[in-house]
Amino acid sequence: MAEGFYARAGKRPLDLLGAGGLLLVLSPVLAAVALAVRLALGPGVLFRQERAGRGGVPFTLFKFRSMREPRYPGEPDGARLMGFGRRLRASALDEVPQLLNVLRGEMSLVGPRPLPVAYLDRYTARERERLRVRPGLAGAAQARGRNAVPWPERLEWDARYAAQVTLRGDVVAVLGTIGVLLSGRGVSAEGHATMPELPPARLRQPECFEVSQVDTRL
Repeated sequence: MAEGFYARAGKRPLDLLGAGGLLLVLSPVLAAVALAVRLALGPGVLFRQERAGRGGVPFTLFKFRSMREPRYPGEPDGARLMGFGRRLRASALDEVPQLLNVLRGEMSLVGPRPLPVAYLDRYTARERERLRVRPGLAGAAQARGRNAVPWPERLEWDARYAAQVTLRGDVVAVLGTIGVLLSGRGVSAEGHATMPELPPARLRQPECFEVSQVDTRL
């Protein structure tokens, strides 16, 4: 599908302007969170992990640490996530360092959430459509419940977003994501520190769900 003017020439300048402005405005908050992480969790304020970007190209994602160091190899994430980390994740302030990823051109302010590189060979052909665009901080799936949205529905929303990137769609995604954050919904999937691991497509049972039709055209 051919990209519209906004996707071709408008989105990236807005990313640069928005990420730069937010980093400037939020710099006191970032400093305070960094100090809180240092005091609560010890040395190593930032968490770095390889994630899949546009076209599946790996990049290093930045976040504030929210879990303590493991006490033994393979300790579950849920056991390492303490009260401080849960509150940090609920506020989504742990994600703010990804504004640096936006400035570096690895992410966008709006797009599918960046997932582990190990998931690349687990997608269906339809789900791989999400890789056509830069991953983002806010997104269509995020606006519908963050980590509480089941994998099939989440990946379908990602594919639909990638098929038609518009200014109106991005505004709707940002406002919806802010609403979810303020409501406190979807911090984690039930029974998990964040979300269950994505199974390979061949092991997944088909799931039916209704996706409301939202006109995201300008």
